[in-house]
Amino acid sequence: MVFNTGAALLDAIVLAVVSKEREGTYGYKITQDVRQAIEVSESTLYPVLRRLQKDGCLEVYDMECGGRNRRYYKITDRGSAQLDLYQTEWVTYSSKISTLFSGGELA
Repeated sequence: MVFNTGAALLDAIVLAVVSKEREGTYGYKITQDVRQAIEVSESTLYPVLRRLQKDGCLEVYDMECGGRNRRYYKITDRGSAQLDLYQTEWVTYSSKISTLFSGGELA
């Protein structure tokens, strides 16, 4: 993709992916789901997960899977509120860009 993905958009995508799983989901699965929308490396994604955790948008817990611990990420109420804000902003932003690309004029 030729467009750069800023931190806010990446945060929004990660929160959207994590919010789909009520009990949370683990890092590798998050990476695979995010990659369906944008190209991202694990080395880019894990700092985003840590930042969202630090900001109170995600909670983290470990669960045993196949004899080893797997780290899970679950969206918090604060994370859900932030995702709602991102979604509202995205609708406005993407609508304006689509209008410009289609030759329309912004009011």
